Amino acid sequence: MTLHIPFDNSFARLEGPLFARLNPSPAEAPTLIAFNHALASDLGITGSEDDATLARLFSGHTLPKGAEPIAQVYAGHQFGGFSPQLGDGRAHLLGEVATPQGRFDIQLKGSGRTPFSRRGDGRAWLGPVIREYLVSEAMHALGIPTSRALAAVRTGEEIIRDRPLPGAVLTRVASSHIRVGSFQYFAARDDIDSLRTLFDHTCARHAPDAETPADLLRATIAKQAKLVTQWMSVGFIHGVMNTDNCTLSGETIDYGPCAFMDAYDPRRVYSSIDRQGRYAYAAQADIIVWNMAQLASALIPLMPDEAAAIESFQAMIEDMPELLRREWLSRFSAKIGIAAPRETDGALIGRLLEMMHKGGSDFTNTFAALTDGTARDQIADRDAYDLWHADWQTRLTEEDAPQVTMAAVNPRVIPRNHQIEAAIQSATNGDDAPFHRLHAALAHPYETSADNEWLKRAPAPDEEVAATFCGT
Repeated sequence: MTLHIPFDNSFARLEGPLFARLNPSPAEAPTLIAFNHALASDLGITGSEDDATLARLFSGHTLPKGAEPIAQVYAGHQFGGFSPQLGDGRAHLLGEVATPQGRFDIQLKGSGRTPFSRRGDGRAWLGPVIREYLVSEAMHALGIPTSRALAAVRTGEEIIRDRPLPGAVLTRVASSHIRVGSFQYFAARDDIDSLRTLFDHTCARHAPDAETPADLLRATIAKQAKLVTQWMSVGFIHGVMNTDNCTLSGETIDYGPCAFMDAYDPRRVYSSIDRQGRYAYAAQADIIVWNMAQLASALIPLMPDEAAAIESFQAMIEDMPELLRREWLSRFSAKIGIAAPRETDGALIGRLLEMMHKGGSDFTNTFAALTDGTARDQIADRDAYDLWHADWQTRLTEEDAPQVTMAAVNPRVIPRNHQIEAAIQSATNGDDAPFHRLHAALAHPYETSADNEWLKRAPAPDEEVAATFCGT
């Protein structure tokens, strides 16, 4: 039975300069690395194909029936500087599928040049494809909104970066690829018709109850506040929180120089290009407020009264830090077993984090050990921990099931940077077994099993990954 993807391409039916129509660049000799059969089933993809056919379908070599490939245009603030035109420089949106869980884009990433490639080659090398497949699927397993990985394919070509590297294509699935930068693009050009078209489509897709730009802004602020505090609760650092990487769907997208922290450090940066720490771990809450302010600015032209819109939108942005603080308190209180947090719990959490920072405690292992009652072994200053522990136990007398609360939010394993790099190096040398082993081990992060016990180990000093890199 031939593979069938039930495409219904609503974005490609929109009028206006929202995208360019073009086909992917065919891969020379595609071979399949991985195909996500469970996700394919959720998307309503039926039938079956051999690995060679799947490789052709999900590398751009052969177009699936019903696909209407497009490259979306958008702008964006990159590290604070505005780029008026970015767009899909190495990606082709094949189309969308409608499912009982909502509508989803299916996009090839690394599939060749587009009108928005600028000086890029439109390709991806294998490393970023492996990283995004592993980390996005791990994020999904953690219960955090994210794009997904449907397939990874070698292209059979060499990609020139600092040296020749094997090429690859990722098939990415997302609720949409509409970004803050999508709105910025048309607002910067004073193209109100296209801005309105994008607004109407976005509301229908992501905020069906929204009637005005203010409603959409409010809904997006709420989603992003939840998302960023979820990242922080598992020690995740996005690395490139540019407005072109910030979605209206409230999903994590564009896994470039991202990483999960090992030792806790609020100033931790992994991105090789973030030299000023703009997107450091603790800065992410401030940056998402900044990003939402840029969305607000882009939506103002759609409002009938600009002065009133500015006043209203400014109030929403000014209220966002308090929303983030409440979300953070809720998530980190749960990590120490408190289901119904009080304001004073923030100080208790802060004391623990300070001890972890001073002693270089592993973020994931410390909270997992807290669930098991063995966290003292994770803290360098045992006397300080004992004082904290006494206060913590007193607070927990008011909770019904603190261990259950903690177990639900404290993962046992995360995609550790050194393990991802090891999988990338092996795959670069032609061995995909470590990739598949790591992917399987990350499928149930809140459970400990023989299959994932090895992932608990923090890196030795000579294994630490100090920097991660963008794939372009």
